[in-house]
Amino acid sequence: MRRFAVLAVILSLTACFRGSSESGTPIVLGLAGPFSQPRGVSMKRAAELAVREVNARGGIRGRALALRIMDDSGRPDVAIRIAQQLAEDPAVVVVIGHLNSSASLAAGRIYGEGRRPLVMISPSASSPDLSGLNPFVFRVCPSDLSHGAQLAHYARQALSAKHVGVIYLDDDYGRGLRLSFAAEFKRLGGTISEEDPMLSTTTSVEPYLAHMQQTGAGGVDAIMLATDRPGAELALREMGRLGVHWTPLGGDALSGIEAAGTLADGVRMSVAYLVDQAGERNAQFVAAYARAFPGERPDHRGAAAYDIVHLLADVLTNTTDRRGIRDRLARIGADLPAFEGVTGKIAFDKNGDVSNRSVVIGTVREGQLLTEPGQ
Repeated sequence: MRRFAVLAVILSLTACFRGSSESGTPIVLGLAGPFSQPRGVSMKRAAELAVREVNARGGIRGRALALRIMDDSGRPDVAIRIAQQLAEDPAVVVVIGHLNSSASLAAGRIYGEGRRPLVMISPSASSPDLSGLNPFVFRVCPSDLSHGAQLAHYARQALSAKHVGVIYLDDDYGRGLRLSFAAEFKRLGGTISEEDPMLSTTTSVEPYLAHMQQTGAGGVDAIMLATDRPGAELALREMGRLGVHWTPLGGDALSGIEAAGTLADGVRMSVAYLVDQAGERNAQFVAAYARAFPGERPDHRGAAAYDIVHLLADVLTNTTDRRGIRDRLARIGADLPAFEGVTGKIAFDKNGDVSNRSVVIGTVREGQLLTEPGQ
């Protein structure tokens, strides 16, 4: 693992910044996520793109940025080991990651409680439990409280749904999204017909779906898939075999499901970022990403990781000390200006959360996730 980490830094320097040996030692950013899995690809690519852009402008006061890339497989136990390695490495000044909630909650405790605390900024960990975990944990995405509420409003108001069935991944992310959705949907007068858990190893949810068919008169109006992408695809395939046509809803962990083709058509998803959103800054990012990775489009994880690198480039201009980085990040949006990123305005509250960040609903149509009208 250590050999791989050193190689990652060398490769980043070679590709991103020429002549760094004359410009001082590199500033090393940890990058932690499930990069061997599809959900981690955009995050890694966008971070690498942002580092290249910063280094092309001369780096940070003549010093190159470098990424120490660590694959946590999305697993809390692996994330803990990686966090320990990064926290104990004096060259690493800050960590971008982790991607999912369970890994972030596990690693965040290590970063904040070690001998030399280290800032962690997640692009996409949305569990409400991450709020205020410790002073060294930040994120630039909304929590599941926002996602669940927005999906509930959409189900009741746009779909006129009265009865919704829920299948949720039994982890920090799935439970958090399920609870926030159900609470708001009930508050709006809807009924949760049933709530069924699944694991990442679950091979069939057909018994749940069959039972939902029999619930009340005509079953449910829509189905909430508070799962990851593989879990949602499993449910959609089995819905097809049963011949049910409930409108599927899900959170941002479903990102990338549009690549599943016709299986995913009609899926409604809550996200904090869509590639078709307005703004010149976003248009430039999407174009740069397409040039760097032909035929590919960034997702919300990639856009957020891109913003984090550029945000950190601003912070590192003033300090490369770990505690100094934490203190300066905490001031962004308070006595320091908010950062204007691709994903919108970034300003942190006292819990390390990004304040005033809304989510929108996108719909999968013909292989693309497009903003729902009226968002």
